[in-house]
Amino acid sequence: MEKTFTEADIKFINERGNSLEKVQQQLDFFIKGIPKINLVKSATIGDGIWRFSEEEILPLVSYFDKHKNKYTIEKFVPASGAATRMFKFLNEFLNEFDEENDTINSYINKKNAKDVSIFIFGLKNFPFYRELKEKTIDLFPNYYSLSNDKRYYVLIKTLLSDEGLHFSHKPKGILPFHVKGNKIVTPIEENIFEADFFKKENHKTKIHFTITKEFQADFEKITNKFSDYEINFSYQDQSSDTLAVNEDNTPFRVEDDKLFFRPGGHGALIENLNALQSDVIYIKNIDNVSQNHTSVIATYKKVLGGVLIRIQYQIFNYLKKLSEGNVTEAEIAEIRDFAENKTAFPLPEEFNFFQTAYKIEYLIKVLNRPIRICGMVKNEGEPGGGPFWVQDEKGRQTLQIVESSQIDLNNKSQKSIAKGATHFNPVDIVCGVKNFKGEKFDLNQFIDQNAAFITEKTKNGKPIKAFELPGLWNGAMAKWTTIFVEVPLETFNPVKTVNDLLKSSHQPDNG
Repeated sequence: MEKTFTEADIKFINERGNSLEKVQQQLDFFIKGIPKINLVKSATIGDGIWRFSEEEILPLVSYFDKHKNKYTIEKFVPASGAATRMFKFLNEFLNEFDEENDTINSYINKKNAKDVSIFIFGLKNFPFYRELKEKTIDLFPNYYSLSNDKRYYVLIKTLLSDEGLHFSHKPKGILPFHVKGNKIVTPIEENIFEADFFKKENHKTKIHFTITKEFQADFEKITNKFSDYEINFSYQDQSSDTLAVNEDNTPFRVEDDKLFFRPGGHGALIENLNALQSDVIYIKNIDNVSQNHTSVIATYKKVLGGVLIRIQYQIFNYLKKLSEGNVTEAEIAEIRDFAENKTAFPLPEEFNFFQTAYKIEYLIKVLNRPIRICGMVKNEGEPGGGPFWVQDEKGRQTLQIVESSQIDLNNKSQKSIAKGATHFNPVDIVCGVKNFKGEKFDLNQFIDQNAAFITEKTKNGKPIKAFELPGLWNGAMAKWTTIFVEVPLETFNPVKTVNDLLKSSHQPDNG
């Protein structure tokens, strides 16, 4: 460590609030590499994913409604990311379009830019169209004398430029997503409306957004209108930033020979989640909102909550019994069966030969963990994580949400398992984060540090390698009790590119 980092480096690391031990661990990962996840098989209906019939849905909804008053419930929405990727193809258009010599059609044909074609065709149906046109005319007073191609060009320029709407720089949460009557609605508002499913009389509904400080005033301008809600914000702490290195794995340095740290990805938000004190916490991506299907979405939120409350009640009863130590071998067998078949945690074969006291100790360790109930939709080819059975270094098989970056796609067997996934993770999760004594778990104790990954980036025009912390719902929750539940596709309406706003789930329902 002394050879790698100077005294000035160590002082800088400490001043930033970073852990020198963690920074060294990151450097070791760069040098030695990060082991890939070992997929055993994809989780499927009946083998890792629960599916409920229509007849089973209503009792779960009723169970949630009946018991929700016993718990403090909160919604946690990661919302700090900028909308850069939403407008990536439009930024490419502005960079590559030759307004003197190209026509829009020639550009689309030459670049096979179907996204640009869809954007232009649907332009008037975007929720920001009126604001965009007014701002464009303001910036380009000769707008109506321009050719059609030039008009489209200046509209796109206004949408993204600093002096225009600057949408690709802003967080998704504050952008116009929907139109309801004459009102423009943002993802923040949709997330607030959606939280009504756990509303309780005489209590403010709790919602927590993770944001960047720079845009806090923009968020508050929207959330201040909701006096019936308790809305809080937090930021990604710079102490969770990770070291960047050169291609030869030596620390990358910027001006004044200082080490360069980058945000560690959404896995850093486990700290923000860990700071919340509610009993039950729903997690939802900021862009996964809909202005239609709201009844279906609320129903399945309650289904996931009903499963959590019911399974947690059973786990707590077993843990109380085990902690008292007064259990029979028959009860131990019953609890073991529950652990293996309901919480998807196969116990080792040698468990049968353990002494009773050690069986009790082992079962307490297995069951006394945070719980997450994760909605899973049928795989429609969307990029992102999926539900799999994986095998750890001790040979144990557990259920995990796995991203493609964690899989060795050069291995034919692993690639085949990944391709065969029947379901996809839409990040629709409800968490139980307290133990059977009502004490808050320290979520940092349940992270798989080996589930981090390395990505290639650039800084000041130079290639660098960046370290991404174990993802919030991947490695950061790897050691939680995990249950996957199938939810309908109507609950999954992400906006990954601006053109997704043209889909029916984001357009006014005139039916």
